[in-house]
Amino acid sequence: MKKTLADLPVGSEGKIAGFDKTHKPYRQKLMSMGLTPNTHFVVTRVAPMGDPVEIMVRDYNLSLRRDEAKAVMVEG
Repeated sequence: MKKTLADLPVGSEGKIAGFDKTHKPYRQKLMSMGLTPNTHFVVTRVAPMGDPVEIMVRDYNLSLRRDEAKAVMVEG
């Protein structure tokens, strides 16, 4: 089973593996925000209802909507 950023709990660390092909509209937007393959990240917060998800990536905090987080495939 593929893991997405939306599936990870707070405190999880991993690397960006790529992007889900069914979420093509988000790919360019996410890459422009620094989410490129092999980039390390840490999940810092998840809102009580699961939206948004906050991660630390490239020394800054980035909040993503749940749909955007589902588009990011992760390793680790």
